[in-house]
Amino acid sequence: MAITDFLPKEYGYVVIVVVLYCFLNFWMSFQVGGARKRYKVFYPSLYAIESENKDAKLFNCVQRGHQNSLEMMPMYFLLMILGGMKHPCICACLGLLYNVSRFFYFKGYSTGDPKNRLTIGKYGFLAMLGLAVCTISFAITLLRGQA
Repeated sequence: MAITDFLPKEYGYVVIVVVLYCFLNFWMSFQVGGARKRYKVFYPSLYAIESENKDAKLFNCVQRGHQNSLEMMPMYFLLMILGGMKHPCICACLGLLYNVSRFFYFKGYSTGDPKNRLTIGKYGFLAMLGLAVCTISFAITLLRGQA
């Protein structure tokens, strides 16, 4: 038996949305790399020190936008992968919402004003809540022994 025998064919949408997030993450990492050059923050420093760099806040906001996305990635992937086993289309749509909101979260944060991250970025939290509900639904199905 192949793994595709156990997954709905629509699960492919879940996989595509997860991969799209990987591309978004690569893009954010390139933005941080560009900010390192622009604001002269060199490795191995994770953040700029305000007393040493007049652009520290600008760089740190770019870095935090990416860092926060990395911090949320394991939970996002787990909820997408598990919840998508029962609700692939719903999870794919919620995942797209999360991806788009993460893009705007990062763009807003990168302005240097952390409040700007939540203009559209706040909708990512709704997407995560929806993914959690789908994953709990999948867990209940498993516990009841239903296919």
